Amino acid sequence: MMWFLRLSSILVLTGIVESYKILLISPLLGKSHAILGDGIAKHLANAGHEVTYITAMPGNLSYKGRNIKKIDVSQNLDIMKATGGKLSIQYHIENKDQNADIKFFFNVFLENAKMTLSNEAVQDLLNDKSQHFDVIVAEWMFNEVYAGFAAVYDCPLIWFSTMEPHWMVLRLIDEATNPAYSIEVLSKHLSTPLSFSQRLEALFERMYIYYLFQTFVHDKDEEIYNKYMVPHINSQKYTSLDILRYNASLILGNSHVSLGEASSLPQSYKAIGGYHIDRDVKPLPDNIKKIMDDANNGVIYFSMGSNIKSRDFPEELKQKLLKFLGGLKQTVIWKFEEELPNRPSNVHIVSWAPQQSILAHPNCVLFISHGGLLSITEAIHFGVPLVGIPVFADQFTNVERAVNKGFAKKVLITLNLAEDLKEQVVNILNDPKYTAKVKELSFIYHDRPVTPGAELVFWVEHVVKTRGAPHLRSPALHVPFYQKLYLDLLALILILALLAVFLIVKIFSAFFGQSSITINNKKLN
Repeated sequence: MMWFLRLSSILVLTGIVESYKILLISPLLGKSHAILGDGIAKHLANAGHEVTYITAMPGNLSYKGRNIKKIDVSQNLDIMKATGGKLSIQYHIENKDQNADIKFFFNVFLENAKMTLSNEAVQDLLNDKSQHFDVIVAEWMFNEVYAGFAAVYDCPLIWFSTMEPHWMVLRLIDEATNPAYSIEVLSKHLSTPLSFSQRLEALFERMYIYYLFQTFVHDKDEEIYNKYMVPHINSQKYTSLDILRYNASLILGNSHVSLGEASSLPQSYKAIGGYHIDRDVKPLPDNIKKIMDDANNGVIYFSMGSNIKSRDFPEELKQKLLKFLGGLKQTVIWKFEEELPNRPSNVHIVSWAPQQSILAHPNCVLFISHGGLLSITEAIHFGVPLVGIPVFADQFTNVERAVNKGFAKKVLITLNLAEDLKEQVVNILNDPKYTAKVKELSFIYHDRPVTPGAELVFWVEHVVKTRGAPHLRSPALHVPFYQKLYLDLLALILILALLAVFLIVKIFSAFFGQSSITINNKKLN
């Protein structure tokens, strides 16, 4: 017993078993967001920390340890019932109004935040005055009200971004990037480098989305904060949300240079893309393993993700896709929510697919995907070329970047999908440069000093140890907009120029006026 106490004392003194209490807020709808939130929870819990996890999909997380406490906000899923089918394939085939999509998503994120904070279990957590946390990790998704948790618990805040770094999230820790070379994450067709007209379009998109955010989100964030969080804040420590949103210690970004672009990023942005991927690939179920092992010509994996349902394809389009897939010599595994009649023998329908394990199989030669960032990341991680069929949100930008990097082709979601898809699938399968390029990017992706999961844990611990990591805080946050653009200098130059003109005019007036008087006097004499 004595040796155990001595060992425990040594471990405590060396900080090896130091454990922190962490509040993780990732309550957004959709399995992809749950996968990312679950990954953070598991990495922190495996490092010995105690995690309180606010999630809309508590059943998604499989973890055997006891140091994750889940707060169930699955009632948020009711929001999906009120979407009016705007996440369906049919809707996006028929509807081309991008602006309507942006407003729709902004409203969904706001309603999600409101339902999360009004949830009885969350309010019970906020009401528990004995509760404390060492750090808050909150998901950012066009909504900043969760910054209020840092005021309630008087501890540092870490934003977590599920997308590639972009101006709206970077402005919270540094400053917005330049639209001349930084693409709006919700853009449907822009990719760098930009032409003159595209730069104008990118500038307009930036201004329009900023206007929408200020109009539809900013003030409503403050209202939600004041109603559901302010009553739990010590009145002496009250801080407005407008200050809290810019007070994060750092941002953990689901990104990596192999996936996106080599952007100029502040010290307080840490790229940890790929942390959700298991280091040890899980074995395939026997039925899928046999299909893949027996595929002498390779396997094409076709999945539109978790939010988009393939069953929503129009019936005529389903039949065209089946005909196209049946004409390939490759074996096809299609993640589909229902069995399809008249299915060709080389096409296998699965309602659930272990995506990482399928992509890891050496016989997987192509991935047909909706272009979600998790799917793009997994394609590069396992070195599989891709055909992207973007439907909404950041999928368009993700696929455009993949095309520009040379390991993917893009197909638009239209009634001609089968014909267009056939053309691009054949292009990739018949040209080895796509596979060669994705293998090259896969090497870059894996060639890191530490794994993304280890980096995630390190930076969360670093923020706690340094009491908020103030040394990483960018000075740009303290510089007003007019000073960044030297508008005060421009104003001074204009004033001096006007003053110089005024003095010159006065001098000339005085000189020529005196000369005129002298000449007139001479004439009189």
